[in-house]
Amino acid sequence: MAISRLVLGPFSLLLRCSFTPTKLTPQLHSRRYRFFSIRAAMASSPARKVLVPVANGTEPLEAVITIDVLRRSGADVTVASVENHLRVDAAHQIKIVADSLISDCEDTVFDLVALPGGMPGATNFRDCAVLENIVKKQAADGRLYAAICASPAVVLGSWGLLKGLKATCYPSFMEQLGTTATAVESRVQIDGQVVTSRGPGTTLEFAVALVEQLYGKEKADEVSAPLLLRSNHGHEYTIAEYNQENWTFGDGPRILVPIANGTEEMEAVMIIDILRRAKGKVVVASVEDKLEILASRKVKLEADLLLDEAAEQSYDLIVLPGGLGGAEAFAKSEKLINLLKNQRESNKPYGAICASPALVLEPHGLLKDKKATAFPALCDKLSDKSEIENRVVVDGNLITSRGPGTTMEFSLAIVEKLFGRDMAVQLGKTMVFISE
Repeated sequence: MAISRLVLGPFSLLLRCSFTPTKLTPQLHSRRYRFFSIRAAMASSPARKVLVPVANGTEPLEAVITIDVLRRSGADVTVASVENHLRVDAAHQIKIVADSLISDCEDTVFDLVALPGGMPGATNFRDCAVLENIVKKQAADGRLYAAICASPAVVLGSWGLLKGLKATCYPSFMEQLGTTATAVESRVQIDGQVVTSRGPGTTLEFAVALVEQLYGKEKADEVSAPLLLRSNHGHEYTIAEYNQENWTFGDGPRILVPIANGTEEMEAVMIIDILRRAKGKVVVASVEDKLEILASRKVKLEADLLLDEAAEQSYDLIVLPGGLGGAEAFAKSEKLINLLKNQRESNKPYGAICASPALVLEPHGLLKDKKATAFPALCDKLSDKSEIENRVVVDGNLITSRGPGTTMEFSLAIVEKLFGRDMAVQLGKTMVFISE
């Protein structure tokens, strides 16, 4: 019988997982014994070593959130491409540059191997013999392995690594998962050394669960608190809206998302990913002197254009991700500030999240006479603090939000303003952010 547990962080915001005692075969008993012996040894070891593979077609939101959160915990995360080059073309035209090739990781012992989902990323994982050998050895040695979205069914199930275990996956793959595991509908499922989860909208919960498996609940609480996770996982999102306006656009909408060294990668990728899912014409522009940027948790992302080139076009919406270093770079970019000022003067929508409302919009007069919110530690820089506790604030043609854990709501709120509530809610359900 499954034991459901609500794991509460300092602000009661952590995650809902299902922990399952499974009837043990001799093989599973031996594997579990090795797993708990390793867990005991890990208690006094230095930074945990984690492998996160990526491939063409990987769901970038799942990959980047997992990498970001694990690096926040102090884990030594290697991002490895299963392709024959470091740069992968992830889903939704997002380009991620890996740290190494998977072939360079064959002889490394990892405390955890975590597989993002996405199609055809999951099939590319399944067909990679080197990755298969690494994960099968991980299982045989009793070490942690994990997968989300399509990967539990398409990868772990195909490799026979879920036999006798309860697992979950993306809803449309549940039937396939049921042929290789006991399929359950938990948002995060933990069974022994295996952690599985459902999709993009459960990735933050999945990643924090991995931190807890590696380091314990105290570290998971410490990491999760500044992420500003929701307490009501699966519920519909809410926004605080003032001075309501219709956001109109022609053939598009055309959306500019700038990125810089130090940009908060999970915020950037969630915004880009979700707006492209909604068929927004998103242009990702680097404010640096090259396309590739090194984000705040050392994820390497490649922009579509340099800002100089992107600035030659007009946009229906400009959205700034956060991250302290990225926000500081935005604030110093005269070209970007001029674009934002023109956007405001033309009464076109613009928005920012996390550090960017306080460090970019406020000092340049772009929050004048507007209600806004920002990352909690920076809200004292806002001239109007009346709405700072709201997770997403819309005031006319301005939208702001608080941090990584509010980015999904922020992005869906943008979809709502552009395309309507019904489309935003349906997209949230498709991503398993909102429960059916």
